[in-house]
Amino acid sequence: MNRIKVLDKEFEISIPSEKIQERILEMANQISADLKSLDPVFIAILNGSFMFASDLFKKLSIDAQITFLKLASYQGTTTSGTVKQLIGLNQEIKNQNIVILEDIVDTGITLDTIMRQLSGYQPASIRVATLLYKPDACKTDIPLDYIGFPIPNEFIIGYGLDYNGYGRKYKDIYTLVTNH
Repeated sequence: MNRIKVLDKEFEISIPSEKIQERILEMANQISADLKSLDPVFIAILNGSFMFASDLFKKLSIDAQITFLKLASYQGTTTSGTVKQLIGLNQEIKNQNIVILEDIVDTGITLDTIMRQLSGYQPASIRVATLLYKPDACKTDIPLDYIGFPIPNEFIIGYGLDYNGYGRKYKDIYTLVTNH
């Protein structure tokens, strides 16, 4: 499927699933090498990162824990600019080595909020792994330790990312088709 329709919008494939899986394996290998003796706790940011978190976690060669945090900042195809914490952290992370798993970093506002909140729990370290990064949209200077793909500042869906709740199910990543 090179083109799909989700609700009232058309999307075309931009990153095929094979490429996604290859890159996730490379990221998992690098994370495993970097954190091999640190017993990290991965914190996956829901909803969007569920596929990325699952695939990455399965490919790690180190022992690790995973937990989930649910936040929201999107409305339709644009960020709302505010972050609402919906489900908080249930796990003790003081003195733990944390790896935040994000599906996408665009403005960086959500990640900045998460980093500030998690720092208050006094972890030993915080690293960030994101599948997708929009450097042209980023408004913060948070260091990203592991980046799957830098992408243009375009609206995308698939592989966990959605448009008004739909489109998460696709194994590929699709870009919004804009008619000029």
